[in-house]
Amino acid sequence: MTVAAIGVDAGSTTLKVAALDAAGTLLWSRLEPASPRTAEQATALLAACASEAGPGKGAPIVATGYGRDLVLGAVRRVTEITCHARGVFAQVGGACTVLDLGGQDTKVLALGASGRVLDFAMNDRCAAGTGRFLEVTAARLGLSLEAFDAAATAAHHEAVISSTCTVFAESEMVSLLARGTPVEAIAAGLHRAMARRVAALARQVGIRPPILASGGVALSGSVRRALSRELDQDVGLPRHAQLLGAVGAALVGLDPSSPGPIRVAGRPRPV
Repeated sequence: MTVAAIGVDAGSTTLKVAALDAAGTLLWSRLEPASPRTAEQATALLAACASEAGPGKGAPIVATGYGRDLVLGAVRRVTEITCHARGVFAQVGGACTVLDLGGQDTKVLALGASGRVLDFAMNDRCAAGTGRFLEVTAARLGLSLEAFDAAATAAHHEAVISSTCTVFAESEMVSLLARGTPVEAIAAGLHRAMARRVAALARQVGIRPPILASGGVALSGSVRRALSRELDQDVGLPRHAQLLGAVGAALVGLDPSSPGPIRVAGRPRPV
């Protein structure tokens, strides 16, 4: 198989590259923590793609993410909204709601039956509802993100965290810890607080089932379960959830004019 299109998602916390063949099948991918030197990092990953997946002569490179203007050789630069919509729709093939849970912002997209974005809402003014909220609060509890997720999963009940502001949530955590509240309950409460913020965005755009979560934060089972409870319906995990921005960018490279799928690549997994 030959590389037909390459997508680069230069995000705030990670940089992703995905190479697809002409049928939309993922042939090669790479994900790394974002470097301050975005142009150099993207160039190095594109060189790795050419070396390991084949040169893909003439394959268009499409860039998305915060650093998309720094991706050298890109023939197009497209918003994350478009790319995540394309990536999810390639799997669903119909109307849905996409929760793009990133490190520095969260977006909720409402897709119509043809895959077009009908409406969206975005939280990019504070850490509430983002991966950064989880990173800061997990660190305050002395936990890695993996241990934080496990603690929330093991909780027998949720502590009440009323604020989705990271600073105020930290203050609530200090009070709860001083009262002897189990760390597991606090972890579960923090996941639920984040879910409330994301659910509020989802209700702004109008929820069209199924609901799918993309981005790195979507890999957290505790986050998806909290969102499912808050939205009162399952939140699914699409294939390649953390790569969907790059995959969607590559799909744009394959067919710039259509929001529809190149092929339906399988149903999303439930929570």
